[in-house]
Amino acid sequence: QYPIRPASMTYDDVTHLSAKIKPKQQKVELDMAIDTLNPNYCRSKGEQIALNVDGTCTDETSTYSSKLMDRQTFCSSQAASNVSRYAAAIYRKGELHLTPLHGILQLRPSFSYLDKADAKHREREAANEAGDSSQDEAEDDIKQITVRFSRPETEQARQRRVQSYEFLQKRQAEEHWVHLHYYGLRDSRSEHERQYLLSQGHGMAENTELIKSPSEYLMMLMPPNVEEEKDKPVAPSNVLSMAQLRTLPLADQIKILMKNVKVMPFANLMSLLGSGTDSTAVLRCIQQVAMLVQGNWVVKSDVLYPKDTSSPHSGVPAEVLCRGRDFVMWKFTQDRWVVRKEVATVTKLCPEDVKDFLEHMSVARINKGWEFLLPYDEDFVKKHPDVVQRQKMLWMGIQAKLEKVYNLLKEHLTPKKQDGQSAHPLLVSGEQRVNMAKAKVKQNYRLLEKELQKQKAESKANDAPSKMDISNVCLKEEPVSDEEPMDASAYESMNNGMVNGIHSEESSMDSLNGHLPGGCTDRVAQELKAFVMTTFKKQFVLTLSELKRLFNLHLASLPPGHTLFSGISDKMLQDMVLDTGCKQILVPVSILFILYTRGRAQVLSGKHTHYVVGADIPLSSLSSNCKVC
Repeated sequence: QYPIRPASMTYDDVTHLSAKIKPKQQKVELDMAIDTLNPNYCRSKGEQIALNVDGTCTDETSTYSSKLMDRQTFCSSQAASNVSRYAAAIYRKGELHLTPLHGILQLRPSFSYLDKADAKHREREAANEAGDSSQDEAEDDIKQITVRFSRPETEQARQRRVQSYEFLQKRQAEEHWVHLHYYGLRDSRSEHERQYLLSQGHGMAENTELIKSPSEYLMMLMPPNVEEEKDKPVAPSNVLSMAQLRTLPLADQIKILMKNVKVMPFANLMSLLGSGTDSTAVLRCIQQVAMLVQGNWVVKSDVLYPKDTSSPHSGVPAEVLCRGRDFVMWKFTQDRWVVRKEVATVTKLCPEDVKDFLEHMSVARINKGWEFLLPYDEDFVKKHPDVVQRQKMLWMGIQAKLEKVYNLLKEHLTPKKQDGQSAHPLLVSGEQRVNMAKAKVKQNYRLLEKELQKQKAESKANDAPSKMDISNVCLKEEPVSDEEPMDASAYESMNNGMVNGIHSEESSMDSLNGHLPGGCTDRVAQELKAFVMTTFKKQFVLTLSELKRLFNLHLASLPPGHTLFSGISDKMLQDMVLDTGCKQILVPVSILFILYTRGRAQVLSGKHTHYVVGADIPLSSLSSNCKVC
C-alpha cells in the first residue's frame, strides 16, 4: 500500500533499483529511480541535495553516485498491529480461496538522506572551528573517572527500558537486512508466486474444516473479540478485597490489616474482622504481629522490615531499621510527643528513614514535634489489664536492649509525664481559654501595679537635682549623622503576645490596632518616665539618636505584651524627656560647648540635639556660643 499516492498512480512502471527486508520486524525498504529527464524535475535542486548529502567526494558509500538525486527510498510501517482477522481472497471458478495474512505494510518516502546531510554539515562546522589545531600533537590529559556500581534492575525498570525508544532503535539495528530481487507485477515469477494463493485441494471431502454449518463457519472466520476481557483492570498483588481477606486464616487477616494500617485501636480491628470473631483469639494473634502503645496496637518492626531486606533510602539492613523503629515506639510509650532530631541523634539513621518511622504512628505538629496518631485508649486498658501488664514486661525487655545498643542517657530513660495529663490529650474550648487569659491578666496587673509603685518610691528617693561645677573637662565627640525616626514596629511584631489567636496573660492589656484602651495612657507615661529618669541617672548628656537606641534596647529586654509595646513616637519620647527636667541644646556643626555634670564636664559637637539633666543649670556657666532652648 502507498497511502500518500493515488491508487491510479502506481509504481509498476517505475524502475526498482533494490529491495531489502527484515523478516522479524516485518520491515521493507525499496529504492526506486527518479525520472531526472522529466520536465517537472528541478535539476539544480537535485544537484544541491546530492552535494549536501555526499559532499564533493565520490566513493562507494555515496548515496548519489551520479552527483544528482536520482533515486528515492520507500520505508514500510505496519498498517495494523493485529492482522489475525484479515485474509487475502481470490475468487476463481465459483470458489473463494482465502489465505491468512501475517502482516500488512504501508510504504512511505524515507528522508534519511536529510539526516545524513545534517551530519555532514555538523562535521564541516566542527572542522572549521578546530582550524589547524587538529594537526598538532594532542597530549594525553589525565581525567578523573567516577566509578559507579549498578544496582540490580527491578522488573518495573526493565519494562521501562524495554519500552524506551533507545532500546527499540538498538533492537532494530541488531537485525540485519536481507537483500531481495524485485520482480514486477507482470513478471512470470510473480505469476508463479500468485498460484500459491489458490488452494491445492481438489475435493471437499479432503477439507474437513469446511464441512460445518454457516454459523460455525462464520464463528471460525470472525471469532469474538476477547480484548475487552484482557483489558479489565487487575488489582495489585498486595491489595485484597474484604471478601478475599475474610477467606484467609485469622492470623493472616490480622497481619495483613496491621501491615497496611500500622496503628489501630482494638475496637476498630474487631469491626474489620466481622461479627462473630472471638476477641480472645484476636488478642492472641495480634500480640504476635503488634505491640501495645498508649492502649493502641502498632505493628511490629520485623513485620514491616523482614530479614534480608534493606532501606529503600539508605540501604541500611533490616536489623538496624527495626532497632531504630523500636526506639521510636518505645519513646511513644513514655510520652505523646517525640522530637525528630532526638531520634536521629540517638539512632544515627538518615532523615528519610526516621521520617518513615514517625509517619507510621504519629503526625507532625508545627513547633512542637510529632504527636502520637491516636488518643489514649482507656477502654482497652481497663478491660484487659493482663494484656497491658504482659506488654509492659515486653517493653521493659526492649528498653534493656536499646540501652545497650544506643547507650541511652538518663534524660532519654526518664519519662516526662506518664500520668493522665500526658496520656490524655487536653481539650480546652475557646471560652475557657478566654476566661483563663482574663484571670491571668488580672493577676499580672496587680503585680505590675506593685512593681510600678516600688519604682516610683525609688525614683522619688533618688530624684535629688545635682548642681554642676566647672572643673575637670573631658571631651566627647559625637559622629555627624542624620537623625532617623524611631521605629518600634519590629518589636511590636515580635512581641504581639498572640497565641492561637488569643491574647496571653501579658498581652491582654496591650494596644489593639494602634489604639490604647481606656486607663492605659497613664501607665504608659509612668513607664516611659521611669525609663527616662533611670537612663539620665547613668548618662547625663545624650543625643536623641542615642536615646532612641537605648530605648529600643530597653524594649528588647521587656517581656512580651509590656505596655511600652503599644507604640511610642519620637514626639512622646522627646516630650517626656523635657517633662523630667532636662534641657534641650541645639549644637551647630562648627560650635563646641561644654556641659557640666557632677564634678566634670563633657564637650560635645556635631549636628545633634543634646539633653542635659537638671533644671537648675546656671546659664552663665555655658559658653557664649551655646544656645539653650
